[in-house]
Amino acid sequence: MLKRIFLLSLFSTLLCLNNAKAQQKVTVAIAANMRFAMEQLKTEFEKETGISVELITGASGKLAAQVTEGAPYDVFVSADMNYPDALYKKGFATEAPKIYATGLLVLWTAKPDMKLNGDLKMLLNPALKKVAIANPKTAPYGLAAEEALKYYKIYELVKDKLVFGESVGQTQQFIATQAAEVGFIAKSMVMADEMKGKGEWVDVDPRSYSPITQGVVILKHGNEANKSNSARFYNYLFSEKAKVIFRKLGYIVK
Repeated sequence: MLKRIFLLSLFSTLLCLNNAKAQQKVTVAIAANMRFAMEQLKTEFEKETGISVELITGASGKLAAQVTEGAPYDVFVSADMNYPDALYKKGFATEAPKIYATGLLVLWTAKPDMKLNGDLKMLLNPALKKVAIANPKTAPYGLAAEEALKYYKIYELVKDKLVFGESVGQTQQFIATQAAEVGFIAKSMVMADEMKGKGEWVDVDPRSYSPITQGVVILKHGNEANKSNSARFYNYLFSEKAKVIFRKLGYIVK
């Protein structure tokens, strides 16, 4: 009888330990511009805490919509402040969003013979057929690209050339495969080690588009079902280690 009680107690303890181990995970929805930065952050965070990180990548607007439809994400790392703020006001986040970084926009091409310039006038070249941008309705970097085109008063002249990626990540793929000769993506994407030496890029004047202030929130699911791990990852985004990674990839951080 005692042996049976001991075995049941041991089984119960092991089950609890296994459940605790299984819970050492945080699910993070990230805007596509953050892919390279987050891969580095994920590696460092997992090494430091033992908590595994699952990254779900997409356009900020699409990810926000998934949250409202019940997606069980713990933390939302957006490419703007509007989408996380809207989630907060609707009760899907525990606190108002906080800015973790400000992004920058670049014009990028994978064609080795193409010369780029910051005033975007080369987009008017009749020989240039397709210009890729992220969907401005769901992707903040797409909205910034649209603003830049309007700032230089060439939007109406090039709008028929525009091809829209679902996210800035898909936009990058359009350019990388030369489905579009040139396009607008996040500076963080061309600054990544994986992208060095691939194509040519030029900064788009930050005065030509609204500041791309990027916000993060702990979501309701993370607060209720995974509070400790969610908070640790959220706080890690504001650590000095994270800031070093952000700056290396061209983000502006305080």
